[in-house]
Amino acid sequence: MSQRTATRTHTFTESVIRDMTRVARRHDAINLAQGFPDFPAPQLLKDAACRAIQRDANQYAITWGAPALRSALARRYHQWYGLAVDPDNDITVTCGATEAMAAVMLAVVDPGEEVIVLEPFYENYGPDAILCDASPVFLPLAPPGFRLDPGRLRSAVTRRTRAIVINTPNNPTGRVFDPDEMSAVAELCIEHDLLAITDEIYEHIVFAGRHIPLAGMPGMRERTIVISGLSKTFSITGWRIGTIVAPPALTSAIRKVHDFLTVGAPAPLQEACAAGLDSLGQDYYDGIARDYRRRRDILHRGLRDAGFACTPPEGAYYIMADFSALSALDDTAFATFMARECGVAPVPGSSFFSRPGRGAKLVRFAFCKQAETLERAVGRLRSFFA
Repeated sequence: MSQRTATRTHTFTESVIRDMTRVARRHDAINLAQGFPDFPAPQLLKDAACRAIQRDANQYAITWGAPALRSALARRYHQWYGLAVDPDNDITVTCGATEAMAAVMLAVVDPGEEVIVLEPFYENYGPDAILCDASPVFLPLAPPGFRLDPGRLRSAVTRRTRAIVINTPNNPTGRVFDPDEMSAVAELCIEHDLLAITDEIYEHIVFAGRHIPLAGMPGMRERTIVISGLSKTFSITGWRIGTIVAPPALTSAIRKVHDFLTVGAPAPLQEACAAGLDSLGQDYYDGIARDYRRRRDILHRGLRDAGFACTPPEGAYYIMADFSALSALDDTAFATFMARECGVAPVPGSSFFSRPGRGAKLVRFAFCKQAETLERAVGRLRSFFA
């Protein structure tokens, strides 16, 4: 039997983030690598999920999402951002934002086209473009500010460019792109007839500035595909409820791809998320940002005290830290060394760059953990690097 594998799979690796979770478990380290909370989801959601299961909402939901969830999302998009979203024609519910990005790329990007990806980036974007037989074009954002330079963005556009991927609040840098940066993206998309694919999964975790939906900017609603989900907002990363908002013509293609990728997201969990969207008020969303700010500050102080160079993120729940003053190892060796010897596991910075050397002295820490967990991690860091 032939052992040949598809050439497209030879150009990317398995997830480094999820591999570091396995490393953390192997060494019984505090896992600050993978971005999942170690605290419970809201009780309201858990109760709603149990009720949905008990009333036998256990079979396939409508492929592109349960009506209750799509309706709740449409109401929330209008309330939060003033966006008019049609629940029947604009929304697709997927198995997490990860599937959402893959489904979107497969639906709107043709072989041979190019997708601009801001760097550092969440590790899925490049492989998703490659799986479409398209080419990711990486646009580096310079540390420590990681600001978007409109001139450099413009120079990255070619006749083959199909889309720009922008993630705000950003994983891994914590940047919340400002109005000038978002306007530059919008202007270029309109000028060159490009799509904007926005990953907004951390939209409610903002500490500085404000989250700006590109779809709400003039001329962008018809050319923006919004990817988000409930994983981070409701602390339910294992439920795999992602969302896509797109114009109807694009939604039709996205739904076809989604149908043949996963058929649909878990039916009872969709009902529970609808209940959460309908029942949790603004005080809940304000509380998310407040609680994550406190966790951010615990970890940031601890990293600085231990000798890492880092700045407080503006949003999301990650800190990129430079360990140049602490070790001569590269990032991969250093991350494993930390898990094994210090008992705290980060992610190697190179996994967020197209050229590994750009992240060779960086690691990423997640602070989506209980304050007590972070205090324990910080204690280990301070003691180990003293």
